[in-house]
Amino acid sequence: MSTQDVLPAIAVIGMAGRFPGAPTIEAFWDNLHRGVESITHFPPEELEDAFGRSVQSQPGYVCARSILDGVELFDAGFFNFLPREAELTDPQQRVFLEIAWEALESAGYDPAAFPGDIAVYAGSSIDTYLLYNVLSDRQRVECFTGNYQVAEYPTLVGNGADFIATRTAYKLDLRGPAFTVQSACSTSLLAVAEACQCLLDYRADMAIAGGVSITFPQKRGYLYQEGGMVSPDGHCRSFDADAAGTVFGSGAGAVLLKRLDAALADGDPIRAVIRGSAVNNDGARKVGYTAPSSDGQAKAAALAQALAGVTADAISYIECHGTATPLGDPIEISGLTKAFRATTDRKGFCAIGTAKTNIGHLDIASGAIALIKPFLRSNMKACPQRFISKLQTRNSASRIARSSSMRNSKPGRAARNRASPESMPLAWAAPMSI
Repeated sequence: MSTQDVLPAIAVIGMAGRFPGAPTIEAFWDNLHRGVESITHFPPEELEDAFGRSVQSQPGYVCARSILDGVELFDAGFFNFLPREAELTDPQQRVFLEIAWEALESAGYDPAAFPGDIAVYAGSSIDTYLLYNVLSDRQRVECFTGNYQVAEYPTLVGNGADFIATRTAYKLDLRGPAFTVQSACSTSLLAVAEACQCLLDYRADMAIAGGVSITFPQKRGYLYQEGGMVSPDGHCRSFDADAAGTVFGSGAGAVLLKRLDAALADGDPIRAVIRGSAVNNDGARKVGYTAPSSDGQAKAAALAQALAGVTADAISYIECHGTATPLGDPIEISGLTKAFRATTDRKGFCAIGTAKTNIGHLDIASGAIALIKPFLRSNMKACPQRFISKLQTRNSASRIARSSSMRNSKPGRAARNRASPESMPLAWAAPMSI
C-alpha cells in the first residue's frame, strides 16, 4: 500500500466560474486550448475611467484590461432577491452566488435535498460597485455613513466583504461553516486550503470554496511605469524574455469539495483530487511588504508535497502565479527549485504554465482559476496553448535557473504520469504579492 493510499484526500466534484472571454468552464477551456488571449484592448471612445484625454493620450497610457461580460445581469427571482435588493448588491456577491449554485449543480447536488452540512469559504475584492454606482454623489455618501449600523441594511449587507460567504450560505440554505477569507491575490486559493482542512476535521460534509474580483469601471486603462507591476503594452508574458509586467482584470471561480472516501462511496463525479496543501507567510525577510520571498514559497511548496506524500519527481506540471513581473517570476522559479531540490536532483522534467498569459491577473480570483486550469488540463489529457503575443525562444525561466527542474509547457498531449488523471500530483504558487 502506498503512502497516498493511507493519507486523507479531498475530491473536487464540481467546478464553476466566470472568465474573461468565457462565461463557463467549457468556454474557458476552449479558449485555453486554442491559445486565445482574452485581454481586451479598448478604443479611446469606450474608456470609462476618469483620467481624461490629457492622460489617456500619453505614450505610457495602456488601454487594456480583462473584463467580464454580463455582470449587470442577475436572476433575482431565482435567488429570492427583491428587485431593489439586487440592484444594491455588489455584482461580486451576485456572481459568486451564481457560480456556487453552478458548482453544486455540476456535481448533481440540490442543497435542499442534501442531508449533510455544506460549508462556504470565499473572498472578494474591494467593493468599487458601492463607490462607483451606489454612493454616486455626496448626499448618498452622507446618508449611508450617517445611518451606518442602524439603517441602510440592504446597502450594507449587499456590499460588505464580510457577507459574501454567509450570504451565499443563507441564500442556498447551507448549514456548514461560512467564512469570508481575505489575503489579497492568494485569497481564493487560501479559501480552498481552509475548506479542505474543514472537511478533514469533519466540520462539514462538502464545501464550496473560491473567490471573485469584479471592479468598476471595467473599461479602464492604466499608466505604465518602468520597473512597476503592469505591462507596457497590455500583454502578459509570464516566464518570457520580454516579460515586463502584468495586466489586471475581473473573474470568478469556485470548486465543490468532498472527502475522497465519501465521494467514492457516493459515486460522485471526481474531477480531481487534492492530496495536500500548505499555508505560510513570508514575514519581514524580504525587500518590502508587497515583494515575494523565494524562501517562503519554497517552504510552502515543500510542506504541501510532504503532506501529500509525494516527491518532486512525481509532479509533471505546476500552474504558477506567473505575474510576468521582472521581480516575481524569477523569485517564484527560485522558490520552486529550492523545494524540488529537497527530494530530487532531476532536471527539466516538470512543465510550468499560468493562465495569466491568456486572461491576465484576476486578483482575488486568480488562485481559484489557477486551480481550475490544471484540473481541466488533467481531465482533458491535453496541454493548452500558451498565448504570448511575441514569444522569444530564450525564455526567462531558463535564464533564471538553468539547473531548475522546471520547463515551460508546450501545447499538445499531456505528458504521461505515473498517477491517474484524477490523482495526478499538482503544485501551484499564489503568493500574496505580485
